[in-house]
Amino acid sequence: MRTGAIVLMLTAWTLGAAAQEARPSKGIPDRPDFFPIAVWLQDTANATRYRDVGVNLYVGLWKGPTAAQLDALDAAGIRLIAGQSPAALAFRDRPTIVGWMHDDEPDNAQALENGKGYGPPVTPDAIVARYREMKRNDPDRPVMLNLGQGVAWDGWYGRGTRTNHPEDYPEYVEGCDVASFDIYPACHRDAPVAGKLWYVPLGVERLRKWAGAKKPVWCCIETTRIDNEARKATPAEIRSEVWMALIRGAKGLVYFAHQFKPTFIEAGLLADEAVAREVAATNRRIHELAPVLNSPDVPDGVQVVASDPKVPIASVVKRHGDAVYVFAASLSDGGTDVRFRLPDRADAQVEVLDESRSLEAPAGAWPDRFTGYQVHLYRIRPRG
Repeated sequence: MRTGAIVLMLTAWTLGAAAQEARPSKGIPDRPDFFPIAVWLQDTANATRYRDVGVNLYVGLWKGPTAAQLDALDAAGIRLIAGQSPAALAFRDRPTIVGWMHDDEPDNAQALENGKGYGPPVTPDAIVARYREMKRNDPDRPVMLNLGQGVAWDGWYGRGTRTNHPEDYPEYVEGCDVASFDIYPACHRDAPVAGKLWYVPLGVERLRKWAGAKKPVWCCIETTRIDNEARKATPAEIRSEVWMALIRGAKGLVYFAHQFKPTFIEAGLLADEAVAREVAATNRRIHELAPVLNSPDVPDGVQVVASDPKVPIASVVKRHGDAVYVFAASLSDGGTDVRFRLPDRADAQVEVLDESRSLEAPAGAWPDRFTGYQVHLYRIRPRG
């Protein structure tokens, strides 16, 4: 073969490979530096405002998707998980759409026609059948299933005839590629859950067990009072719920932004300046730490001893570059002193992220104080 022909062939191959690499993926980006942070069922008119607080994904659209809605998301650099209607499938070639979703909370009792009350939940078999249909329609995009608070709370009476039947959930998650759930304890009205933020990480832990290692688990996070006029999620509680979920292994977040009472505000997250600031700061930190959060856990990476055994401390250890990261949170409204120790027992310097302080860790050990549901994010490097 002549040299010129070889050059032309190599050039064509290089251009083809580059085009293949540049071609946008139809699914959720699978990169170490990408962490999915979504909002639920929001108007695309607010897409740039959500982008500015760190949102990179919409889940659901009211009466959509339409071409105008997809154009608005494209302009903001935000992607979409949409319901898979025939109208939505007409846009399957648009890379804006990165996934499909089931109808919301099929595990809850379902409203009957003409306001005649509620029937049983959608059966897991029906969810699996619908999943297979959606994958036949589009095998290239993942299917998301968002479940209700029964994931975390067995006594959730909104499941009707299937209340106290957690055995349903391993069957439900057979019908998805991404499993998600919601429970909103900060503004919850029922005494067994109200104010008990630990239901959020508990739900993540249970759903991960049911979904198995191959399916990522996402978690919905409250940001408003929803319909509780007496109580709303505070910025500190929102941050705590986020990090407790991440510590327990959530691989995506969906902010619930609606307020229904005393007045309806669709973008309640944006309407509350303090909440918007906290969400923006939390999301900035998550995006910065995305390669860390997406890295494998380090098993037995830290010893954690609390002075009060009634205050459990959840923790996860990650290693990235020259640093070890320990993310820890109190799972109680009580306070406790905590002592951490790394297994190598080497002298280290501990930076406490977002708190403008650092700690010495002689022999790899350091103390700290946790108040109720408080989170500390530690970045540890060798001293010297």
